[in-house]
Amino acid sequence: MATGRTPLAEFLRARRELLQPEDVGIERDEPRRVPGLRREEVAALAGISAEYYLRLEQGRDHQPSEQVLSALGRALLLDETSQVYLHRLAHPVRAARPVRTRRGVGDGVLRLLEQWSHTPAYVSDRNQDVLAVNPPAAELAPGYLVPGNNLLLATFRERAAAGRKDLWTSSTLDMLAALRFHADPADPRFQEIVGSLSVGDREFRRMWALHDARPQTTGTIASLVDGFGWIEFRWQTLEIPGVSGQFLTTFFGDPGSEAATVVQALAVRTRGRRTRTLDEAQASLAPAATSARRVSAT
Repeated sequence: MATGRTPLAEFLRARRELLQPEDVGIERDEPRRVPGLRREEVAALAGISAEYYLRLEQGRDHQPSEQVLSALGRALLLDETSQVYLHRLAHPVRAARPVRTRRGVGDGVLRLLEQWSHTPAYVSDRNQDVLAVNPPAAELAPGYLVPGNNLLLATFRERAAAGRKDLWTSSTLDMLAALRFHADPADPRFQEIVGSLSVGDREFRRMWALHDARPQTTGTIASLVDGFGWIEFRWQTLEIPGVSGQFLTTFFGDPGSEAATVVQALAVRTRGRRTRTLDEAQASLAPAATSARRVSAT
């Protein structure tokens, strides 16, 4: 009998199928009819019954204890952030009302972006919608770092022009893992993004099925900068305190590196320009939308 899978059940199955017997000290016996570990092997490693684990993976048990979840995390070799995500799936905390993602950026953060005229930086939300961009960041990735743009949708849309496939794949996997870790599955905007990509993109479906979940904190990314070609930058993302689900990301290069030289050039190139916000971008579109409605009505 088919059983509706829960997010917890889907996560357990995905992580089980990624592990190989050798990863957990089990001697491989060929042939194996399932990818990764068998359910009974995970249950034995976690010290629970195979029947109980089967109920969890089929979505028929919704209240595993903290001890069981910790044991499953160890059995599946989950890192600390994946363990946090596992516990959150099993025991989600819901507010009395759905929490809407805040769209406006605080004045203090906007002033900080203005002061960082020497460093490319932008603000995004938990769904990876861009909320504010300072001039060097807008120049670093024109058409991509734009208030109102969704970074994931743009990443999949523009992948043909993304340069090296390996860098595109690794950075996209990081973005998907961060979306899964930070976003609220009940958020209509989250559902809209995942739904649109699921319908039209096989590569997205493959990556999303891995169920990676971790915060996006630091890494490297290659960007095609006008006048310089492909440059690999370092980036750092910080969660904005006091605001749920907003993040500040900066780009930089090690002293003496090509990336550091480009960052300095971008600062000079954009001197005197203003930081753009989502509110300003929407306001600039309003007159055009009003004009279009008037034309259609005549």
